[in-house]
Amino acid sequence: MKTLLRALILLLIVLWLGGVLFFPVVAASAFSSVADTHVAGTIVRKCLLALHYEGILAGTLLVMLLLAAARFRAYSRSVTLPLLFVLAMLVLTAFSQFWIIPRMESYRLAAGGAIDAASANDQNRIAFNKLHVVSERVEEGVLLAGIVLVVLVARD
Repeated sequence: MKTLLRALILLLIVLWLGGVLFFPVVAASAFSSVADTHVAGTIVRKCLLALHYEGILAGTLLVMLLLAAARFRAYSRSVTLPLLFVLAMLVLTAFSQFWIIPRMESYRLAAGGAIDAASANDQNRIAFNKLHVVSERVEEGVLLAGIVLVVLVARD
């Protein structure tokens, strides 16, 4: 039972972090191979939405499995710290999914649909670009928390 719990925990971490690590490759590929930046952005947005749902599912399962691991003493150390990092990853992912992305989408639509077509001093484009930077930082936070999570789980 302990080995199964630890294996499932590692599998979910690998799944989530793998997606987070692969996402910049998808984004770069979309913007380098699709001439229309609006279409590339649409592809990236759809991929990010799917990645976030994957993360929310994996994170929810990780919380449950870490709680089960604590109950069955699957690790010699407390799972409190790993649990806190999973919760941080979940909060950041949900923040991006349900707050940042919808607001970016509303700014994009208010700017006329294609953000690059709006003038550089358009308030919607400026707000969109600011949120884009926040979005990147949030994804970096998920990645960093995930790397720390790997270390915390591996140290046992």
